[in-house]
Amino acid sequence: MTGTVTHDPPPGGNRPGAPLIVTEDTALLDDLLRLCAAAGATPEVHHGLPGPHGGWDAAPLVLVGDDAARRARGAPRRQGVVLVGRDQDDPGVWRRAVEIGADHVLMLPDGEQWLVDRIADVAEGVGRPALTVGVIGGRGGAGASTLACALAVTSAREGLRTLLVDADPLGGGLDVALGGETAKGLRWPAFASSHGRVGGGALEESLPELHALRVLSWDRGDCLSVPPRAVRAVLAAARRGGGAVVVDLPRRVDEGVAEVLAQLDLALLVVPAELRAVAAAGRVASAVGMVLRNLRVAVRGPYAPGLDDQEVARLLGLPLVGDVPVEPALQRPYGTGRPPGVTGRGPLARFCREFWERALVEARAA
Repeated sequence: MTGTVTHDPPPGGNRPGAPLIVTEDTALLDDLLRLCAAAGATPEVHHGLPGPHGGWDAAPLVLVGDDAARRARGAPRRQGVVLVGRDQDDPGVWRRAVEIGADHVLMLPDGEQWLVDRIADVAEGVGRPALTVGVIGGRGGAGASTLACALAVTSAREGLRTLLVDADPLGGGLDVALGGETAKGLRWPAFASSHGRVGGGALEESLPELHALRVLSWDRGDCLSVPPRAVRAVLAAARRGGGAVVVDLPRRVDEGVAEVLAQLDLALLVVPAELRAVAAAGRVASAVGMVLRNLRVAVRGPYAPGLDDQEVARLLGLPLVGDVPVEPALQRPYGTGRPPGVTGRGPLARFCREFWERALVEARAA
């Protein structure tokens, strides 16, 4: 069980640090040390209240055992204090939490996963989550995978920490699109058994690095699915590092894809400017829109008679991002080893750069 006493955010959102534990209860201390180890954090431990120059003020998170609540009454008030106990039926715990200025009351063992996540957040120095953008084709061959690669390459070139996530197991592998099919690092099947919390730093370090960005792709093996809980854990870890995450989406929506859609900030629906493609894109938009509200259309020429990008957006009832420039690389995404946009020159690179400028401004204003 966890309970909220105040609604203020914890301190230290942008600085990693060791949590502080205050307790004389050896059994409780053992449990808290175990949970810190699971979160990848090494805590500072005090049996009594730290002195005026101790860790009470500096620690990003303070875990006070219920046995130590009386001694913590005189401590300076601060955010990020959690009162930890075991007795689910003790009504006095709420009074003691208020007396020490705790943000939360947590009871073990029920609140263990919540506490592991909170400790891991401060250990990793979690700040603003990554701007997470999905790209999906309105029909097969729309150029969505190539646009996803170009957006990710552009983001990395502009200095953002960037992850490119391949959510389409039947797409052939985005590592191939980037010329890195033999690059060392983990692919999706390695994360199939993941659940709970995945460390953001550990995830990033385990992935292939190509063109200054990290890539989570599928391999060429027989594994074609990852459990939804693993998808949720991995994408959450990818987002915690900040910067940008670009996800190449399949056109079908299953449970795993729904987990991805739920974590996107926005998605681009790439639609060739022809009536049949618009009709197909309408069905895709309907399925995706059941989970994701911020879906926008990016139109790719050449244009059929009577169509332009504004008309395509009107027919689909979606906001228009713009016209995706037609370049030879957009039609030949695989096998060149040079992903589109990698040089930073040309209309496609310019499209991607302008997209990020607008999207990042929107994200900061939100």
